[in-house]
Order: sequence, then C-alpha cells, then structure tokens
Amino acid sequence: MTVGRRAVEGGRLPDAPSLYAASTDPVPVYPQLVGSVRADVAIIGGGFTGLSAALHLAERGIDAVLLEANSVGWGASGRNGGQLHSGQRRDQDWLEKRFGLDTARQLLQLGEEAKATTLDLITRYRIDCDWRLGLIDAVHSPRLVDDERRYVDKLRSDYGYEAVTWLHRDALAETISTEHYHGGRRDNGAGHLDPLKFARGLARAAAGAGARILEDSQVTRIVRGRSWTVETAEGRVDCETVILAGNGYLEGIDKEAEAHVMPIDNYILATAPIGAGAAGGPIPAGEAASDTRFVVYYFRPTADGRLIFGGGETYGRRDPADIAAFVRRHFLKVYPDMADTRIDHAWGGRLAITTNRLPFIRRLKPGLYTAGGYSGQGVALAPFAGKVIADAIADNPGRFDAFAAIPQRRFPGGRLLRYPALVAGMTWYALRDRL
Repeated sequence: MTVGRRAVEGGRLPDAPSLYAASTDPVPVYPQLVGSVRADVAIIGGGFTGLSAALHLAERGIDAVLLEANSVGWGASGRNGGQLHSGQRRDQDWLEKRFGLDTARQLLQLGEEAKATTLDLITRYRIDCDWRLGLIDAVHSPRLVDDERRYVDKLRSDYGYEAVTWLHRDALAETISTEHYHGGRRDNGAGHLDPLKFARGLARAAAGAGARILEDSQVTRIVRGRSWTVETAEGRVDCETVILAGNGYLEGIDKEAEAHVMPIDNYILATAPIGAGAAGGPIPAGEAASDTRFVVYYFRPTADGRLIFGGGETYGRRDPADIAAFVRRHFLKVYPDMADTRIDHAWGGRLAITTNRLPFIRRLKPGLYTAGGYSGQGVALAPFAGKVIADAIADNPGRFDAFAAIPQRRFPGGRLLRYPALVAGMTWYALRDRL
C-alpha cells in the first residue's frame, strides 16, 4: 500500500464548521488510501461507531483498516450536542408495550452498558473531552407532567434506577435558568461532553492499538467475491469482513442499510462566553438538558462558559440560508431574555433515525455488518455498537444478537418517495409539539 494526501490547506482536511472544530487542539493527520491493502476487517466511517470498532478489534489483535471520507469525527460524531443519555431513545413504557417487560429490561440494561462503555473509554484512554455529570429531561407541556412524574417513580421502583429524581417547576426553572418548562427529570447517571474531542481521542487510542486509520478516503462501492473488496477513488481494501459505520452518510453503498436508516439534518448554535455552567450564570450547576418535544430542543453549558443550543431540523438535504437565525428562533422560545446575546457559532449536521427510533444493528450478509440510526442517542449507543460488532466478529455475539433481534421496518416509499413521507410525518409531530 502507498498512502498520500490530496492538496489541502496546511496538509489537513478542513473540519466541518462548529464550535468544537474552532476550539479543539491540533490533531494528527491520518493518511489517504492510495493503492491496494489487505486487512481482516474494513470499516467504513470514522465516527464513534467505526473508531470504537477499530479500537476494540485492534485490542484483540484483529487487523482493521478504517476508511473515512473526510477527517475523523467529521460527521454527526463531531458535531452533535454532546449529551450522554441513559437507556434507549424510547422510554420503558413504550418498550414494555411493544416488546414486553423482559425485553424492555434487557434494552435498558444494554443502554446502561452503552453509557458505561463511553465513560470507560474516556477513563481508560485519558480522553480529555470536558466530561461533566448531570442531565435533565424538561417537560414542555403541562399535560405531560403527571405522566413524567409517574415515570420517575417507575424507573426507581420497577427498574431500580435511582439516579433519577423529579424537579418541580420552580426548582427546574432555577436549575436551567428558564421558566419555559413545567417540571423535569434529573438524571445524575448521565451527562455531557465535547464530542469532537471524544472522537479524536478514540482515533488516537485506535491508532495506538494498531488500527490503520485512513482519511480523505471516500468509499465508492463494496463488492463481494471470494472475499470483500472495498473501493475508493484512489485504492482498495481486500478483506474478509466489512463494517458499515457511516450512519447518515452511506448512500449508494448498501440498499438494505439505506432502507432502514434515514438521514435528517439538525442544527446547533453556541453563544459567546456568558458564564454558563458556573455560579451566577445560566445553568449554574453545569448540567445538560433536553426536552420532551418530538423534535427535541437540547442545550448545555461548555467548559468555557458558552451555552450550546440545538433545535430545528430539515429533511431536504439543504441547509437553511442563515443557520444562526434558524436556530435562534427556537433558542429564544426557551431563553427569551437572551435576545441580545451574541451568537458566535452556528452549524448543522446529519444524524440518522429508524422507524422505531431504536438502533439498526445487523449482519446484512455473511461478513457484512452495519450499525446506525441512533436517533439522537449516539453518544452512548454508537461507541457501544462498535464494541458489540467487534465482539461478534471475535465470536462473542450475545449483545449483537440482542440488538439484531429488535424488529425494524424499512422506511416506506423506496429511495424516491421516502423523503416526502418523512417530511409529512415529521411535520405532523412538529405541529403536535407546538399544540
């Protein structure tokens, strides 16, 4: 194999615009694939899933090559809101009704293992990513308060999860510095971090363990012969196993994965430093927050005292002309007193969802694995999915099989019609949020 680098400024690919990219320290440049290489496993995608898979495979002595179209952490893994949630994207009530109590318990446990995996990676590899404990789920509608209070009691009594407590409206307002909400659930087993720092820390750990990371190496197709061949414009990887870890960036690679995982675009702003997360500033205890809207608002303080706020989605693959203005109108619903606060950064990113909002983790064909559709829960689930697939490749498939057993439906309409169907459905749920 030979490696190269297309001509880019300073020898490094440009990062996707975000507060994180503007404030992170310089990082190593990984080479581009040029020519042919052999490996045991080829991983497509340099986000949390792919990097975790590369790390856990390399720790087992399995030769893994990771191909990233841009730079590591360029996609959703390096641009998201940085919130580490407990459990799954669906709550235990929904899981019980859909799958029964035993499966609901199993999925909660898998969610807790996912959260523990992220925290273990931070500790074990000394990843400096501004980890901070504490996350609040705020209730946006008074009609939901009784159900949400009951749910806190259910988690504590039925599931033994005692890290959650209920915050009445006045206590919540003091905690997150807004009177927009009607009560909330505090989770002292969850928290938040800088996702790009975490992704880059995973990359350093994976490379240190022996995985080969190749940037600027966009995969154009995968071909099955006697073994798998993964092709880029400049080279190829021949291997026995392929992991599709590109989440919302896998169009044209595999029809089955694409049919089950739908990309959507979400947007975030960051204020100027305003003392957030410290005494006298917004959210003085430093916790993150998200709310009960279907199209979720989420926000948190940063290590340098800014407030990050995410809100608003698009489904047509075109960013708003003014992202800051697009998010700001959502931001001011929650923080109307911050109308004069300077916005220093605004950016978008592509996440992916499934029809039931649970992750799509599958063996699509012999030697072809995929994981994606984390539906906003990727800070916990994506690194865990990479570990789970690595375990399955190394003949320990228990947790993989548990995820693979979750029924998943395709998005209706095929490639041409599924986006109009998504827009109609998401617009309806957004309307319900407003009502």
